[in-house]
Amino acid sequence: MLSALVWIPVLGVILIGLLPRDESALARSLPPNSARFIALSTSAITFALSIVLALQFDSTSLNSQFQEWLPWIEPLGLNYQLGLDGLSLPLVVLNGLLTWIAIYSTEKSIQRPRLYYILVLLLNTGVAGAFLSGNLLLFFLFYELELIPLYFLIAIWGGAQRGYAATKFLIYTAVSGILILTAFLGIVWLSQSTTFDYAEIHTESLPMPTQFFLLGLLLVGFGIKIPLLPFHTWLPDAHVEASTPISVLLAGVLLKLGTYGLLRFGLGLLPESWAVLAPWLATWAVVSVLYGAFTAIAQTDMKKMVAYSSIAHMGYVLLAAAAATPLSVLGTVFQMVSHGLISAMLFLLVGVVYKKTGTRDITVLQGLLTPEQGMPIIGSLMVIGVMASAGIPGMMGFMSEFLIFRGSFPIFPVQTLISMIGTGLTAVYFLLLVNRTFFGRLPQQFANLPRVYWSERLPAFALALLIVVLGLQPNWLARWSETTMTALLTPATAIAITPKPPKNTAIPFPSLSLNSRSTATISL
Repeated sequence: MLSALVWIPVLGVILIGLLPRDESALARSLPPNSARFIALSTSAITFALSIVLALQFDSTSLNSQFQEWLPWIEPLGLNYQLGLDGLSLPLVVLNGLLTWIAIYSTEKSIQRPRLYYILVLLLNTGVAGAFLSGNLLLFFLFYELELIPLYFLIAIWGGAQRGYAATKFLIYTAVSGILILTAFLGIVWLSQSTTFDYAEIHTESLPMPTQFFLLGLLLVGFGIKIPLLPFHTWLPDAHVEASTPISVLLAGVLLKLGTYGLLRFGLGLLPESWAVLAPWLATWAVVSVLYGAFTAIAQTDMKKMVAYSSIAHMGYVLLAAAAATPLSVLGTVFQMVSHGLISAMLFLLVGVVYKKTGTRDITVLQGLLTPEQGMPIIGSLMVIGVMASAGIPGMMGFMSEFLIFRGSFPIFPVQTLISMIGTGLTAVYFLLLVNRTFFGRLPQQFANLPRVYWSERLPAFALALLIVVLGLQPNWLARWSETTMTALLTPATAIAITPKPPKNTAIPFPSLSLNSRSTATISL
């Protein structure tokens, strides 16, 4: 079933590739937009399969499920090994959902549609394969596979500076891949392992300086992908030049490869050195959060503002991973999923505004919430997205940040309190965006805006519904991930960085409790 999840999009690629050219007689006999239909159908099947896997997933099991293993290049230790656990499952479902939304949101009149949809489906395959890989080299291959289609998606269908943005993305991601591959080779060879299979690697015998070096490579490699300060400069350029559907995938899914890698391979394989570096990682997270938030305030381009907000919100994941408590690591999953949904929704709405007005400049836009001639529904959805990103209770953004701050505070109280300032700053820059863009009097130049059709609103509506539902019912997500994320914390990590609470001291915070089915319950 996992192989089907990875390779069904490739089947769609083959079918699209077999379509005849537009000028041929056979092509004229086929229904219009055949490539789009195949891409939509393929991505819908993939998403449906991920839902089936989620329904069959045993949330109480500590082991990777639906495992597949085939020997491939045994002398190198490269095996075709796939598996699904509570860390990868939400991200696989998120990847399927956002890929379908990105294809649905693509203009039907897009140039070179066959190549475009082929690249989007290959991107889906690369991301799904990376999340499901149980072999380090196999993960690296899928991690590098997504680089190629995303480069062309920006370079061909991007904005005026698309060549510069795509090349910058390519260079940064290539360096990231080199560092990660070097770390993987070092981990396996220095630990004298005979395979790159994740479950067979043991690093306990490695000297601490060696662990620091290997973890440093992983931190920089995945820090570029997340991205964290100062490796972030490729992200705003890529978002500004990418089309709206590609920005949805970039922010919603691809950035999660970095946070996933840090949790799976940094915290999971090198827990002792991670515990020693944890205070520095928490400080790094604080700097990234504040930098992203303050820089977002200074932006006038709506896309750049949302892009810098991603840098700030990904910093919360690093803070929670540094604290490495059961509650904080569960918060990392919530934050990855909530940021994926919220950022995708915001980019979709920004794309609609840009399509109808021709600008993303918040100093030019005004009064778009006007019922008669503006975009009242788009403005209302934008308010919902902004509230979710700012952590308003009742929405998923609140629950993810709450879990992170509650789980991190006992370990790093100072860094957590400073990071909480970022939540207030999120409200500042997004309120600036909403106030300047949607309130006030509609300028004469926007008096006759094109109509916004329901087909353009539907993806944002669906994401808004998920954001609210998972904010009100967080256990629907927590039950998938709680057991896996708790098991990720090895005894070495827990002993090294978890302080012993004073005796007879009650902690006046909401707590995470487990019921008889090992399902996480948030008690307020």
